Amino acid sequence: METDTLEQATISAPPQAAPERAGKPAVRRAKSPEKEHRIAAQPGFVLHSYPYKETSLIVDVFSRDYGRVALVAKGAKRPHSKLRGVLQTFQPLSVSWSGRAEVRTLTAAEWVGGLLPLEKSALLCGFYLNELLVKLLARDDPHAALFDHYVAAMNQLAHDESAPIVLRRFERALLKETGVATDFSVCTSTSQAVDPQQTYVVDPESGPRIARAADRWPSVSGKTLLDMERQDYADPVTQSQSKQLMRFLLAHHLGGMQLNTRQILIDLMQL
Repeated sequence: METDTLEQATISAPPQAAPERAGKPAVRRAKSPEKEHRIAAQPGFVLHSYPYKETSLIVDVFSRDYGRVALVAKGAKRPHSKLRGVLQTFQPLSVSWSGRAEVRTLTAAEWVGGLLPLEKSALLCGFYLNELLVKLLARDDPHAALFDHYVAAMNQLAHDESAPIVLRRFERALLKETGVATDFSVCTSTSQAVDPQQTYVVDPESGPRIARAADRWPSVSGKTLLDMERQDYADPVTQSQSKQLMRFLLAHHLGGMQLNTRQILIDLMQL
């Protein structure tokens, strides 16, 4: 998982006083203090955490209304801290924080329940989704609809629904909600609707076009593209082709960053 670091605080030099005019002293207007943000009882999930100083943690939280936020959990590593057993991944939380810097201060976190725990291979799939969010979702960029997709994916994995289908649906939702997904129902080379019988490749920036013999990108049938647009993964061919296509598209949008959990999933489950 990637490791974020706290930004160093900087002290700006005081501004020079305005020159006096016509023998009158310049009027100094007091600078209004920047308002401190206080967020209370926000639904959220811990995506990732790592030690900070001796007794604290930096916690990467995916919140419903504020997106991905970084919070300092002061004293969370102490044996008797109330936060120690609460800040766990895949558990629905009610989170409160304050501050105006990029890294805020966690003021409260409570477990709210409602989801079964992830176990075995579902747990690894959950870590994969968390890594996608950490690496593809900008901080402080709200995505309430994506939060709902995440909750649905956690619930489906916990109830042993088909992991490949759950992952494909979430991957597609993630690219759509972050604004980088293209419409799979329209061919960019013809400006016509995708033909289920035709073979296509997908340009990560512009969308599907008819496949050529020289193409090195993964080719998929028009039916697979239309199935993915409808979130219908019942066809085994759609499952297989969508896996290769999403792997290609995610690699492009990750810009060379490696997913630590993906290779483990490939090795264990061929997802």
